[in-house]
Amino acid sequence: MWLQLDGRRSVPARQLGEPGPDDATLARMLRSAVRVPDHGKRVPFRFLRIAGEARAALGGALAALTLRRDPDAAAAAVDKDRQRFGHAPLVIAVVAVFDPADAAIPEQERLLTAGCVCFALLQAAQAAGFGATWLTGWPAYDDEVRALLGLGAQERIAGFIHIGTPRMAAPERERPDPQALLSDWRPA
Repeated sequence: MWLQLDGRRSVPARQLGEPGPDDATLARMLRSAVRVPDHGKRVPFRFLRIAGEARAALGGALAALTLRRDPDAAAAAVDKDRQRFGHAPLVIAVVAVFDPADAAIPEQERLLTAGCVCFALLQAAQAAGFGATWLTGWPAYDDEVRALLGLGAQERIAGFIHIGTPRMAAPERERPDPQALLSDWRPA
């Protein structure tokens, strides 16, 4: 068990190719991803699938938005936005859902739950034999992109989870020493 957990790696989106998960495998992955802490059982998240031709359409919209905002934008920057969702065969946007009328559960706890969903989906993808990475970037925080994706005023992107078959073994990176991060609280 520890080896599987310790073996989790993010595979760069550019290194994720076909095939992606089929519908049954995605459903199984999502079933695992929703098993997260959820104070008050509010289910403060939802999923938005970006697959097939929708990936290129979203990339085209991002490129157009970039050029509209900055007509002198470098071609490389515009192309990066055009290709942003075009590498992995599947991107799942994890949408955090807030409810301003429900003050019993703080907004931060709802966002943390959605963040846990992002991480659980990464783990589920790897357990199913796929590579994945959790990205945000400017589109996750942009009001026009949120509107383009059909998000409501009470919704935010917690992450874009890019999923596919790894074209390379994900490199390990240096990790912090957990013992160096651990301290004990003692009453004064």
